[in-house]
Amino acid sequence: MNELTAVCKKLRLGNLEELAVQVEFKNKIQYLTDVLKLAAERRETQRVQRLIRQAKFPVVKTFDGYQFDPITFPNGFSKEQLMSIDFIEQKQNVLCVGAVGTGKTYLATALGVKACSQGKKVRFYRAADLCAELTEKHRTGSLGKTLKQLQKLDLLILDEVGYIPFDKLSSQLLFNVVSNCYEQQSIILTSNLEFGRWNDIFRDDRLTAALIDRLVHHAYILGFTGSSFRYREAVLAKGGSKMNEGRQSITTN
Repeated sequence: MNELTAVCKKLRLGNLEELAVQVEFKNKIQYLTDVLKLAAERRETQRVQRLIRQAKFPVVKTFDGYQFDPITFPNGFSKEQLMSIDFIEQKQNVLCVGAVGTGKTYLATALGVKACSQGKKVRFYRAADLCAELTEKHRTGSLGKTLKQLQKLDLLILDEVGYIPFDKLSSQLLFNVVSNCYEQQSIILTSNLEFGRWNDIFRDDRLTAALIDRLVHHAYILGFTGSSFRYREAVLAKGGSKMNEGRQSITTN
């Protein structure tokens, strides 16, 4: 280990040796400043990458190419306000409700990735997976530690609420998480079921009403309509394939 590497390690600056060769020397102050700027940029990039990994998105998504057409925004809340993710600072929720395949999970993920890029702590869960994890932690006596970890988040994403009904314990544990988040953290939730049918999932009128009350208060509710993105993509792909087959047939004949 050379002296520069040793000093950088002591100061926790990373390996400046590889950055030093990227900077043109004009004067001492300029050179040192530019090298340290590169080091700061690299550290920030690594931090964002670490936050994205910790969020455990199934697939990393961005807003590039995303279609907002199926979304109905509430009065006083625009696409630009949503994409600014200011709702996280204000401890507000975003509830994405509507038809299957209309881009709810994509939007939730893209918002989560943007939050990570701004230094926010995010965690993505499919609702059924979170309930299974909470139930297991409850069984092993380590639920408290998991709840504390969740309370450190800036944003919790709950995906696919409504696909699988929950038993009584799972419903109670999920309610506990939502209650802890209330006015302390932001939640992005996606569901294919309107709120009037949520009792089919949680099977308890009082718990369902209390859960919805905490989610809806300080929340923006986005309605998703239209046909499935995945279905349309499949149809387009199939149509393109048939067109290619037709062209090949014409060429062959």
